[in-house]
This record gives sequence, structure tokens and C-alpha cells, in this order.
Amino acid sequence: MTQHVPSIEPELAGVRNFRDVGGLPTVDGRRVRQGVLFRSGHLAHATQEDATFLASLGLHTIFDFRNAADKKLEGPDVELPGVRNVSLPLTDPADGSEFWKMVRDGDLEQLRALLADGKAANRMIVSYRTMVTERTAEHSQVLHALIEDSVPALMHCAAGKDRAGLSVAVTLLALGVEREAIVADYLESNAKHRRYKVHRNGSSAETYSPEVMELLSPFFDARAEYLAAAFETVEETWGGIDPYLEQGLGVTPVQRERLRERLLD
Repeated sequence: MTQHVPSIEPELAGVRNFRDVGGLPTVDGRRVRQGVLFRSGHLAHATQEDATFLASLGLHTIFDFRNAADKKLEGPDVELPGVRNVSLPLTDPADGSEFWKMVRDGDLEQLRALLADGKAANRMIVSYRTMVTERTAEHSQVLHALIEDSVPALMHCAAGKDRAGLSVAVTLLALGVEREAIVADYLESNAKHRRYKVHRNGSSAETYSPEVMELLSPFFDARAEYLAAAFETVEETWGGIDPYLEQGLGVTPVQRERLRERLLD
């Protein structure tokens, strides 16, 4: 029985939701190797101490799934010497500048109309489905990079929850990690110290009222139903994980085995 080595998870001051994915079990009794695949929120606000730690990981590649609007809001990642940065914008879970402007600026009545009665959660579910069907080229690029030379790798978006969460999940599916373990790792983003901070404009008591925060919560939660929707879309569109990887992402069985040898103990 393989010993589970505790993950490297420091308290980074300016980077949220960082963790090593190592240790997760596969269906055939192996485990993801420690120190080869990391995930986090954006690195734009990393302190010098954070950057020193990240540089110590020996990263080959950082995959940044943020779009131009994210980078304008947060800024570019800190530069780590000798690390390749790959920008692969994925569908934003709540895409559209007008939509996000409403989330930041809208009053309670506007937010109710936009988000109440399950509309916010449904938007997230649609987004996850869309990322599966419309971002096959990007997910294929990530897997082929990992197969060839991009390990150790760090995957991140803004919060490290949705776009990075799904990309990590796709990688773990390709490795044969147990489905329950993939979901459990995804849900770790709900931990208080990992959660993305909600930013709204305004100074009134209503700006961050309990009802407003409840209306916004579907965007800032990691919910099992979101990842389940992505998995269901794989089944509905390709008929299973194997054909999804081979037909959808262009990863052959031989390449998949190379990926497993690179990332599994």
C-alpha cells in the first residue's frame, strides 16, 4: 500500500487556493506523484516570499487560464525565473463584461432579477458544460504539454476553482484517478482560507448584505453539481472518458500511458 505523503500547502500571503494535487489515488492502486502538479488562484498578488517559494518548486510550466478581463482586473502573474508561462484563456464561468459589471455594481433588485431562483447556479452549470464541449483544443494542449515536457506544472485561473478546477479534473481523469477523489479535491476550494474574495463596488450596508452574498454564492462556491455536469457532458457527447480523451482531445492510449508514467508513483 502506497503511503500518502502530506501535500505541500504553505500559507501563501498573496496567492489563494494553492495546493499540490499529489497523493490522489487511481482506480488501479497508484497515486499522483508529489511535486508534479499544482493548482492555485492567480499569481498577480504574490509577495516576494510567495515568489521565492513558488520558484523553489522547480516548475517547468505555469498554465494561466484567465482571460484578458481577468488580467486587466488583477494584473499579470509575477515572473518566476526559468518558468514557461502558457496563456490559455478558457470560458469565464460568468462571462460577459456587462454581466460582471452588474455583479459588482448592481443593487439588490437587479441582482435578484439576474441571479435568484437558481439562475446563478444554472449559469455555472452551463459554463462547465461549455468548457467541456468548446474548449477541447485548450484541454488537449494542456495534456499534450504534460506528456511531452511541462512537468512540474501549475494550473491556475483567477480563483483556482472553475477553469483551473476543470482542467485539473480532466488531467486527473486521464491519469485514472478515482472519481470520488477528483470531486473531493475540487471541493477543497471551499475552505475558508482558499476562497476567492468577493469584490463589489459601493459602501452601503446592502453592498455585502447576507442576501446579496447568498445571491452571489453560486459563483464563489465549488459545487459537486458543477463538476457532475461536466462529467455528464463527457458521457453525453463522447460516450465515456476513453473516447473523450482519444477523439475529443486527441490523446492516444500510448500517450495516456506516458502521461501516467510522468505523473504517477
